[in-house]
Parts: sequence; C-alpha cells; structure tokens
Amino acid sequence: MLIKGGLLPALRMRVALFIPCYIDAIYPEAGIATYELLQRFGVEVDYPLHQTCCGQPMANEGDQANSAAAEKLFVENFSGYDYIVGPAGSCVKHVKQHFDAIPQTDEVKTVRANTWELVEFLHDVLRVKAFPWAYFRYKASLHNSCSAIRGLHIAQPSEHMAPYFNKSEHLLRMVEGLELVSLDRPDECCGFGGTFCVTDEAVSARMGLDRVHDYVRNEAEFIISPDMSCLMHQQGIARKAGIDLKFIHIAQVLNGGPF
Repeated sequence: MLIKGGLLPALRMRVALFIPCYIDAIYPEAGIATYELLQRFGVEVDYPLHQTCCGQPMANEGDQANSAAAEKLFVENFSGYDYIVGPAGSCVKHVKQHFDAIPQTDEVKTVRANTWELVEFLHDVLRVKAFPWAYFRYKASLHNSCSAIRGLHIAQPSEHMAPYFNKSEHLLRMVEGLELVSLDRPDECCGFGGTFCVTDEAVSARMGLDRVHDYVRNEAEFIISPDMSCLMHQQGIARKAGIDLKFIHIAQVLNGGPF
C-alpha cells in the first residue's frame, strides 16, 4: 500500500512532534508546517501536550538544577516513541549531545537516540525523493545553523577538507520554482548563539549584520533555514537596519506554504 501520491510506502512508525518553546510562542506556523509535512508522508504523528522547554537555555548557563527538571519532563513526555522529530537543530542537538543533567538511564538514552532534527529525518530516515505539492517562485538563500552543521552534521563545514554535502540544500532542490542563491560565506555563523547575543551583544549584532549583507549582495528575497532561532536573530537585525528580507522555516517551503 502506498500513501497519497505514491511517494513512500505506508509507514508503521509512531513519531512524537517536538516543538521548541520559542517556535510555539513566536513562530507557530513553523510547527504547524512540520506537522502537516510529516503527515503528507504517511507518518503517524502525536503531539505530547505537556511538553515544555528541553532545558537548553538553562544548561547553556550552567543551571543544572533547572535544566534537570526540564530534561526529566522531556523524557516523560517523549518516551515510547519510535522517533522524536523537532524543527530546530540547536534544541535537537541539546537533547542528543548535552542532555546530561539527569541520570543516564536506559529510558533517557533511548529518548536521546530517537530524537531527530526535521531535515535529517526527511533525508536520512524517510529518504524523501519528491515534494510534488511544493512550489516556491523566489530567489532564496539557505542558512544552516552552526548547531545543525557542526553538531548534527546536516552539511559539510567549509573548514573541513572533505566531500561536499548539504542535506537542507538537497531537499530544497526538489522544490519547483525555487532558485537557491549562493552566498560569499555560506556557513558563517550569524551571531545568535542563544545567550551569546545577550552577553556579547555588539559582536553578535555585527555578525548578524554581516550575514544579512551577504544575502543582500547576492540578491536573495527569502532566507530559508531549519532553525528559526537563527532567523529570529537575523530578522530583528534586518528590520532594525531597514533591509527588506523575508525569513521562513524550511518546513513551510517543503510543505508548500502559505508564505
């Protein structure tokens, strides 16, 4: 049996949708697009209603006590699923690589191992070959976050002398009408870095402005990313500088809008 469109075999997997707190509060459209996109591929998607922050902000500041409480609740919410999929590289990286404020029981280890960022889930697990419903008639640049590149290996960092790959780009090139615009510094950090943009405000803002100017030089209309946290930072800088750019999560593009 095939799912609608005959793209993939009917899938027998239980997937929990992990929506980071900032997406839930500020960019719910990215979470909705993620949910709809997974359903298009026949995935059985649950949304645990009691999920909260994964604990990354507290852990980044060394607040292990409050981080532990968030991590414990995360495990309670997401145990028992085949996969936990989230549209945010930095949050997924925290779960997979830094979820150590609580004892590492078998349950905790299983949850960590089963947590996937959306792009890598589509690329590596579902092995998607087409997005026939998606059409995007704009020039766009791609921003992969540092966490996604260097933590989750979603793309080859430019500082590594190794064969090129870019999973986000691979998926976007399946979208009809989309013209991907190359950047002068394609995987440069935008300066967000979570609490870094607070503790080192001037450096963070300058890095973000440099990134925005790279988009402008190369005539991008939209900026697409798997990480809305980076886009939130860049969007604020662009608005303050009076630069007209549109920022959108990759799930919205792959799901076919609206834009």
